[in-house]
Amino acid sequence: MTPMVEARGVGKSFGDVEVLRGVDLVVEPGQVCCVIGPSGSGKSTLLRCVNHLEAIDTGRLWVDGELIGLRAADGRLYRLSAAALSRQRRDIGMVFQQFNLFPHRTAVENVLEAPVVVRRERRSDARRDALELLDRVGLADRADAYPAQLSGGQQQRVAIARALAMRPRLMLFDEPTSALDPELVGEVLDVMRELAAEGMTMVVVTHEMGFAREAGDTLVFMDEGRIVESGDPRAVLADPQEERTRAFLSKVL
Repeated sequence: MTPMVEARGVGKSFGDVEVLRGVDLVVEPGQVCCVIGPSGSGKSTLLRCVNHLEAIDTGRLWVDGELIGLRAADGRLYRLSAAALSRQRRDIGMVFQQFNLFPHRTAVENVLEAPVVVRRERRSDARRDALELLDRVGLADRADAYPAQLSGGQQQRVAIARALAMRPRLMLFDEPTSALDPELVGEVLDVMRELAAEGMTMVVVTHEMGFAREAGDTLVFMDEGRIVESGDPRAVLADPQEERTRAFLSKVL
């Protein structure tokens, strides 16, 4: 089976700061991989490299067997054009910490925008699908509300529906609940649990250890740009094998 995500020796620097240091990672189709670690450990940068929002400096990244950001020809590698990169990103949904909704458009308009503009779908078809997605995330009655009229949890659920509207093969979540008030976290995690139960392949950067334990297939602990430990979430959380993992978990659990 071709992995949905495969990283080999991935390195990334910003100036003199080495953020990723030889990261190796495999996520199989249908798996939920949860990534934890302290701030500055490279978690978000790794996600941004998977969909080429950041270009890697060393190593290789594949999504569903397709080399990301590069093409091979005549025994050499060439950087993809902007159009080719956009095509690759169509199949990779991403949900950020901040919701990034268009403030002047309603919930349903936010969801249907990308299918119309990027996939060239008919607006009527895109609107029908967008309404179905809003119903899926529990917001059928808020389709005509503007972002300012929605709570943070509702806005993040619209953002998830927007990502799903592109029918991605892979969903990336970058701390999707970190900007939410505590009482709103659960409604977003419930949607993510449903996606996991439906078999969506997901890579989730999170501080929600309960979600990682319940929904994750793999838990990855990163520190200083490296994967320090990975394994079954329940095993890693209950009995971490690395001292650095134990120290981190002792502060967050």
